[in-house]
Amino acid sequence: MVSRKQAVIIAEIGVNHNGSLELAKRLVDEAASAGADYAKFQTFQAVKLAATDAPVADYQKLRFEGSNQVDLLASLELTHREFEEIVAHCESVGIGFLTTAHDLDSAAFVFDLDSDFVKVPSGDITNFPFLQLVGRQGKPVLLSTGASNEDEVFEAISVLEAEGLSRHQITVMQCTTEYPAPIHDANLLAMVRMSKKWGVGMGFSDHTEGHVAAVASIALGATVLEKHITLDRSMVGPDHAASLEPTEFASMVLAVRGVSVALGSDQKRITTSESRNREIIRKSIVATQHISAGEPFSSDNLGVMRPGTGLSPMRWHDVIGSPARREYKPGEMVDEP
Repeated sequence: MVSRKQAVIIAEIGVNHNGSLELAKRLVDEAASAGADYAKFQTFQAVKLAATDAPVADYQKLRFEGSNQVDLLASLELTHREFEEIVAHCESVGIGFLTTAHDLDSAAFVFDLDSDFVKVPSGDITNFPFLQLVGRQGKPVLLSTGASNEDEVFEAISVLEAEGLSRHQITVMQCTTEYPAPIHDANLLAMVRMSKKWGVGMGFSDHTEGHVAAVASIALGATVLEKHITLDRSMVGPDHAASLEPTEFASMVLAVRGVSVALGSDQKRITTSESRNREIIRKSIVATQHISAGEPFSSDNLGVMRPGTGLSPMRWHDVIGSPARREYKPGEMVDEP
């Protein structure tokens, strides 16, 4: 029997703290209150992540007046000391801490934090040195696959494997690199295909609006769900528009938990809640008119009625044509053969 486990829910704070430690801690509190398993951030040094002339993406232009990524990223940095405070704060409110390293120097710091998962962001799925370093950590990996094709995903898996990871330690996260992403681009069935084809875990990093796609991913079998959280979608910053506000995030968590429970197991069985109704709704073979002893049973003198405490109608052909061993009154259950 295959039973479902509760999915891991990651509240992706990312850079929605806007460079503020205080705001970061408030978001951790909201993530914990909403029922998330982990609060996740992004750790980077702007000057080591983007070249000086790297342009901002179209979605970033909507919330940022500058023209290059370095300036944008610099405004969203947190120091290592601040991250250490956030780790302690997560522990104090009972939520796991995760962060994604976006450059090799930051990776050394992140790996020393000894979190439960290592996250490979979509932008590093073709970053061979980074993938090698991740694979050597021996930790479960969440591999985001935004803006990539199947061959690129498999190449990344192969690099991780070559460094010692087994496929059961890798969860491939279906992801669409747009903020917010159109729901018609969520492409959740790709997640199912990759998991079945390669024997890796199935996850979803959701950038769509609302939580329809998130809930659908759980119904399809995702065991890890990542969704952005913000205090206010109208705040200045690149990812707020693709995030859920705290009450919305809490509603998503309830929906996801409910779906996980509703999926049950792969065995068809009589549940405890319905067992008491089984005999009430089923039917038995009954006499529809007076039947004398020795009179043959027929479709003229027999019928099927509730409750199901007598002879099952599945025995109909065993009864038809045989002589009654005793007298039956109309409505009386047949107890033979």
